[in-house]
Amino acid sequence: MSILFYGRPAFVAKVPGPMTVSSCQAYVERTSKHKRSIPPDLSFENVVHNKAMPPCSRQDFMDYLVYVSHDAENLQFWLWYEDYSRRFYAASKSEQALSPPWYKAEVPRPHSNDSNHTCATVFEREKHHQFSGGPMIQELSLDHIHRPSSPNLSHLDTQSLASTTGTTLYHVESADDADLHVDLKCKSFTVQPFRAEINRVISHYLNPGSSRELNLSSKDRVAVLHALEHTTHPSALTLVKDIVEASLRGQSHPNFIRWAICNGNKPRVLFVRNSGIAHIVAAVILGLLLILSHASRWWRFFVFPLFFVGFDIGVAAYKGLCVIIHTSHRRALRPWEQYDEDVSLTRFDGGPEDEANLSTDDMFSMASRSRNSVSLDTFGTSNSYSHELWVERYKKKHLFHKIFTKSVWVQEQAMRLLQDKIVKQSHAWALIISVLLTALVLALPQANVI
Repeated sequence: MSILFYGRPAFVAKVPGPMTVSSCQAYVERTSKHKRSIPPDLSFENVVHNKAMPPCSRQDFMDYLVYVSHDAENLQFWLWYEDYSRRFYAASKSEQALSPPWYKAEVPRPHSNDSNHTCATVFEREKHHQFSGGPMIQELSLDHIHRPSSPNLSHLDTQSLASTTGTTLYHVESADDADLHVDLKCKSFTVQPFRAEINRVISHYLNPGSSRELNLSSKDRVAVLHALEHTTHPSALTLVKDIVEASLRGQSHPNFIRWAICNGNKPRVLFVRNSGIAHIVAAVILGLLLILSHASRWWRFFVFPLFFVGFDIGVAAYKGLCVIIHTSHRRALRPWEQYDEDVSLTRFDGGPEDEANLSTDDMFSMASRSRNSVSLDTFGTSNSYSHELWVERYKKKHLFHKIFTKSVWVQEQAMRLLQDKIVKQSHAWALIISVLLTALVLALPQANVI
């Protein structure tokens, strides 16, 4: 019975408006409903840590977010934050002391004109905060930060900062240039570790109108920017990290697994689904003709194979699977993968005979290795893909070639097992429905009209 009623992860629609703690909490509550539909091997951790094979690898997840759901900035920021936290806590204690944890702060209202608010406010020496019933925490004073005596400290570039702190920094523009981009209320504390990198994150993900702007509410955005004015500690970004992770776990990941189960592209799935409907219609017409004719009742058994084939491929196509491709555990190439395949052939150094000996799987493997995974870079342009060459090429592709495109082997075993379960489910339902409809056709009396 479990096979008959197995279902793919239900589609989780995006909550309208910006992502907030309350809206993402609804995503978290829904994650428990997908545990039975998503095996442990395809969990969120395995996918984002690249422990799953294609079509469920981290690059496949990123491709889905870029080309299908159009919110890749969430995963890009989350991957950066995980790496940033590791690097920050791996730094020396003296460097970490320059960026104290962010526990509590008075958040200014958006577009506030309060001129008394300065960067030193949060570091007042005598101010204490009570956090979640825990011990009293004394925040550091600016007087405790040992600044170098150089008067040009605020103009140090990234390379000089890296040499003084001993911490690996991204080679980016100077902190002053970053401050101009992010429009902070005060100059950054350039003695803090990773300050230039944090400024670049602000200009890419947090500032309104940035290239990879996160869909945050104005209240949360102001709170995070306020915290980052004073410290580069990962705790200053906890609010954004929690919101992004809740959205990834509760909405993006289940939808990605649901999408990855489909082994055919949209044109092929529609073609197979219409073929199933055509078989069912043909079975109904044949049954009616045999009932109206003088033919023997036993000729009506010929409607059974038509019913079975129609419902078999129709039920599977309804869940995005092509039964014919599934017999060899393969899947159709995505449009952007088809373009990568062509590029890989132009970059192949072998002769024509060697190219002819390459299988589709070999060519796709070469394309995957040579693919320029810009989407996995922390800093870059927007995630728009309208400028990519494959878009126009795929539009000009004939419908026949879109339906019968090349396919590659499904490498992830857990995904193959899920697809096997869905195909067996389609077999079972097709058998049950076909037997019932055939019995109905046999039971109807002979009309003897034609």
